[in-house]
Amino acid sequence: MKYSNVILLIVGITIVSCSGKKQHQQPSKLPGITGIIGHIDQFKSKYVDARNIDIWLPPGYSENDTTRYDVIYAQDGQNLFDPKKSFTGIDWGLDETMTQLIDSNKIHPAIIVGIWNTPKRVQEYMPRKPLGQPYNNERFLGFVSQYGGQPLSDDYLKFMGDELKPYIDKHYHTLTGPSHTFIMGSSMGGLIALYAISEYPDIFGGAICMSTHWPIANGVTVGYVKDHLPSPQNHKLYFDYGTETLDAQYEQYQTIVDDMVKQAGYEYGINWVTRKFQGADHSERSWRKRVHFPLTFLLDN
Repeated sequence: MKYSNVILLIVGITIVSCSGKKQHQQPSKLPGITGIIGHIDQFKSKYVDARNIDIWLPPGYSENDTTRYDVIYAQDGQNLFDPKKSFTGIDWGLDETMTQLIDSNKIHPAIIVGIWNTPKRVQEYMPRKPLGQPYNNERFLGFVSQYGGQPLSDDYLKFMGDELKPYIDKHYHTLTGPSHTFIMGSSMGGLIALYAISEYPDIFGGAICMSTHWPIANGVTVGYVKDHLPSPQNHKLYFDYGTETLDAQYEQYQTIVDDMVKQAGYEYGINWVTRKFQGADHSERSWRKRVHFPLTFLLDN
């Protein structure tokens, strides 16, 4: 798979192209962006529709070719770094937050791969297996009717595991094992993050699930959790939720999930955290304010 149209958005002088060759350009100040962000336009897949990919590189990345980094695969990529691209005009500020945490030595540096969503976002992020078999299944048929098609999450996981991750590992200085590979998302992105670490525990070692949208399809994913959580011996889970707007629906489900997580052998504060944010609503603004908590939990020095 070749991509000749890789664009590097820079704040600095030395950058590294996806070919690994250093390039030198004049400093370019881009409003709303902190650091170096690579962009792949319409990354093609045999499993799902093509989509844009952003790759945020930590401070110092271009200064040492021998240093390898953890990688976080983040959903809704257009909302993460640049307010001009964000759905609401407010981004997560992951570039600013990561830079601040790294500079203050609270976390070790990591690469963030922002995977843009498509018009099939709900279909791609909805865990497929909890809905059961499609024939004569009211839950499955109800989802198809409401969201315009069957869930595509199993194919989406193949795209991330079989296509995107190998590409990133080939073209960037990454640490490739599950203890260095994480996934994150909010709302439906929180569901697909949990589904990914459950279905691909040998790829993902940690999941950040913010404002997880448990109520979809009458909370069917909650029932899936009990028998599918990855081993607590080598995985970490982070959940959170607010109390306003859509987030007000989540506590009743999250409480059940937390009990399942404990029964599976996870220890609070060690390899699992669930946080409640009083007064927080369901928005990029809210996730921006608190994203430092899960990042510190996963990448703690």
